[in-house]
Amino acid sequence: MSGFDVLTRGDVLDLALKARDYLVSCGVPGALAAKDPRLWGRRAVDHSRLGWLDLPFASRGLLNQVDGMVAEARYSGLDHIVLIGVGAESLAAQAIMEAHAPAVAVGSGAPGQAGQGPPGGATGELTVLDGSDTAALAFAMERLDRTLVVLASKAGVSLEGDAYRRIFSAAFRERGLSEREIAGRFLVITDHGSPLHDFARQCGYRIGLTDPYLPGHYGALSAYGLVPAVLAGADAERLLEEAASLVPSLGKDEDNPGLLLGAVIGGCAQQGPGGLARDKVLLREPGGPGALSNWISQLLAVGTGKRGRGVLAFEPPGGRGDFPDVHGVSINPKSAAQDDSDTSVWAPLGAQFLLWEYATAVAGWLLGVNPFEAGSTVVQESEDDAATMLRTAGTGPLTAEEPVYVEDDIEVHADFPWPPGAELRTVLGGLVASVPGDGYLSVMTYLSGDFSGRYLAPSMARGSGRPVAYGPGPAYPHATGPVHKDGPGNGAFLIITGDPAPGDTLASHPVPGRPYSLAKLQLARALAELRALRERRLPVIRLHLRDPVEGAGRLTESMRSVAGARRP
Repeated sequence: MSGFDVLTRGDVLDLALKARDYLVSCGVPGALAAKDPRLWGRRAVDHSRLGWLDLPFASRGLLNQVDGMVAEARYSGLDHIVLIGVGAESLAAQAIMEAHAPAVAVGSGAPGQAGQGPPGGATGELTVLDGSDTAALAFAMERLDRTLVVLASKAGVSLEGDAYRRIFSAAFRERGLSEREIAGRFLVITDHGSPLHDFARQCGYRIGLTDPYLPGHYGALSAYGLVPAVLAGADAERLLEEAASLVPSLGKDEDNPGLLLGAVIGGCAQQGPGGLARDKVLLREPGGPGALSNWISQLLAVGTGKRGRGVLAFEPPGGRGDFPDVHGVSINPKSAAQDDSDTSVWAPLGAQFLLWEYATAVAGWLLGVNPFEAGSTVVQESEDDAATMLRTAGTGPLTAEEPVYVEDDIEVHADFPWPPGAELRTVLGGLVASVPGDGYLSVMTYLSGDFSGRYLAPSMARGSGRPVAYGPGPAYPHATGPVHKDGPGNGAFLIITGDPAPGDTLASHPVPGRPYSLAKLQLARALAELRALRERRLPVIRLHLRDPVEGAGRLTESMRSVAGARRP
């Protein structure tokens, strides 16, 4: 696919055209293309925060630098790339691998499958470790002799990054590698001058530096997205060409797909004549939800989730129903005639990245928020809280909180009195009923197995009559936390934790040099998220599965019964 287009229809078209005319009358397209920071008010945005507009061309030099690293890695037999990154730092690379090297393994929460790279490229694999599961870690540990570890973070080393780094270092050491050889197995991608930069230099790791002024959620075409994918065999040069082909249209008042898409997103998110804001987007991809949808979700959440506003994206399993405040967006649908979404977006992946970044900037302008600001501290606060819990607990338990109720080895943790005679369906029904008429439900799973919120989403959507967002922790709350906590504040949350699955030694074994295991780290992350949501007085409950396999099935059945009882 070489072209790009945005097609919208129905009442969304009316909203989009009005918003686009307003944007043109205010000179937004030309000012944004010229990287004029005054669009968001004097001193609100530094000129350098708009450098993402130059990446389709500026990153070509990066590829020349990476070529030598790829050749060296292949000569050394390192064709399995492990990417350690939570949230935005890993999503773009995953999307690139899915689109440009569909046969190459991509693991995130599940083991990948070996395969051939793109035509003319080197064979390679990419496994992503984002703290959500140990299956991908197990897959990577089986390939240590071929593995190069990429640690990506704009700031310091995350809790998960520290744990995985220690696990791999110890595993390499057990294989007989010297400290110098171990250092050669790590590549750090971070901002120039960041704490991770200093740490990596002390460790002797290879370092790839990025622009510290570039917003993290706008880094898909920077080293964060490109380098891991290139090392794994993706064709990043073609990706940049795709993005560059879009650039000439972004300064136009007409025939500007980025402007129209931004007008759709931002125009719908503003309150209409009836007081209803269509500030929720249902993303559809032809092959089902993929890494691109996840990347778009975090871009919109971080870019617009501020000061009581924000756009939240959902996937089809959580969008079962007719919701007046949700509009559908199809990404590269096979046929416009067969697509029933409000808006359709056609573009190759490189152009998709730039198109959505531009559209998020436009939508932010319409909503009166600065999409490039560093964002609130909500994400870092939760990580710091988890770190404090782990440090305080030492080798002991994280919490002494007793469940208010236990049913079939499923613990219910809630901060409200438990009524006599209640059961699991009662609390699930209460959570479903607590969602405001313009709100949504969110399921965050902190489990080592493959149980996902997608199994609960259809029943929860039917039972509540509201859309349901879901994702694994800590990656999902890390990527979308701003819109949940700083946005409209109309979400209700279900956090699911669990004991390690039987035989999952990677989850239960202590992290080298730390008094906790990956399972304990995962639980600390969940408890910190729970506390952050409670502090904001958002409805939230935690269910802990003592037996994650049996408990997942019972929980799914309970949710289906709630949906059946509440269905009109």
